[in-house]
Amino acid sequence: MERTARTHFKCSGPLWVAAVLGAAVLTGCGSSKKASDTTDTTAAAAATPETKSAGTPETTVGATPETTNVGASPETTTGTPRQTAAAAATETTVAPPTPTGAKLTIGYSAWPGWFPLAIADEKGFFKAAGLNVDLKYFVDYTASLDALVAGKVDVNAQTLNDTIFAVSAGAKQKVVVVNDNSTGNDAVICDAKVNGVADLRGKKIAAEAGVVDHFLLLQGLAKSAMTEKDIQFSGVKTDAAAAAFAGGQFDCVAVFAPFTLQALKRAGSKVVFSSADFPGIIPDHLVATAEVEAKRPDDMQKLVNAWYATLDWMGKNPDEAQAIMAKKAELSPADYATFAKGTTIFTAEQALSAFADRADDATSLPEMGRRTTPFLVESGIAKTKADLTGLFEPKYTQAYVDKAKGVQ
Repeated sequence: MERTARTHFKCSGPLWVAAVLGAAVLTGCGSSKKASDTTDTTAAAAATPETKSAGTPETTVGATPETTNVGASPETTTGTPRQTAAAAATETTVAPPTPTGAKLTIGYSAWPGWFPLAIADEKGFFKAAGLNVDLKYFVDYTASLDALVAGKVDVNAQTLNDTIFAVSAGAKQKVVVVNDNSTGNDAVICDAKVNGVADLRGKKIAAEAGVVDHFLLLQGLAKSAMTEKDIQFSGVKTDAAAAAFAGGQFDCVAVFAPFTLQALKRAGSKVVFSSADFPGIIPDHLVATAEVEAKRPDDMQKLVNAWYATLDWMGKNPDEAQAIMAKKAELSPADYATFAKGTTIFTAEQALSAFADRADDATSLPEMGRRTTPFLVESGIAKTKADLTGLFEPKYTQAYVDKAKGVQ
């Protein structure tokens, strides 16, 4: 499954930016996220698009945390199967009520930190929370970003930097759930000739332009006093980039799991640096449009409740949970388990901590937002700095934590 990045920022960023700014759409910059579930490509078209820092994690992806951490896996996996209704009814301990409210459309794509959504749908946790959910799987990650901007989905699973980019372009969005932190599943992989970041100078490097792994690549270059101008950058969709690198067309590639597995099939290839080297920079969330969050607060609370009920079930049924997610990623459970340390799912307490504003602390979302905003502009991905006022909404997670502790 892939969590593909957007188009090369030199093409002026993701396609959906045009939808927000009303500017001309760039061409030649694409992005794709693979998975074998239902995919919504019309949303992307409607949005005219072109083309994951907070909290210390408690559970790693492959493992399933006791209360909220659940096997997050890379940004590049695909398609998960659904269990039969009978199985779901048998294994779900809560008899779900029949939701009567309006549908809440949720978009997500191939990333282990978001696969619990498929479990929530399959095992009935959305229904148990009283939600009428239309869960849409996007093969193309950037198409999901565009769909949120265009109002084709009410809530979308996306990274912090991609959310900030949308806000800088004029979108009104709210982070309502903190899913996880990438702790190694986003990586820059190079051939045998490259032994360190300094060796990247002049090399041919591919990544899906404008999105998360392009962002990671730029972070690594900046740490070594380089910019994109010091390399030969090519904006290529994540799946295609991994395949091209494996075939010898590039010296390096920046991709997320499970595409990392494909890239590493090249003889002599290795991870030069990953999100593990930049703690907190790639947090993942469920983001709602500001309008939906304001008009449907009860549904936002039910969504948060369903998310943590799912993580709790995962902690109690780790093998089955991993099997469901591996199938969704079109991987064997053994291969999926290799992503265990690369994505850390947050407990409700960890998520609440991530929402808190702490200066000079990369585990604080507001602080990471302040760091990310200028970087996006300086690196050319965004044209203007985003106003982060009201972006982070912790009240639903706070209410969940308070209820769990018996606080009135």
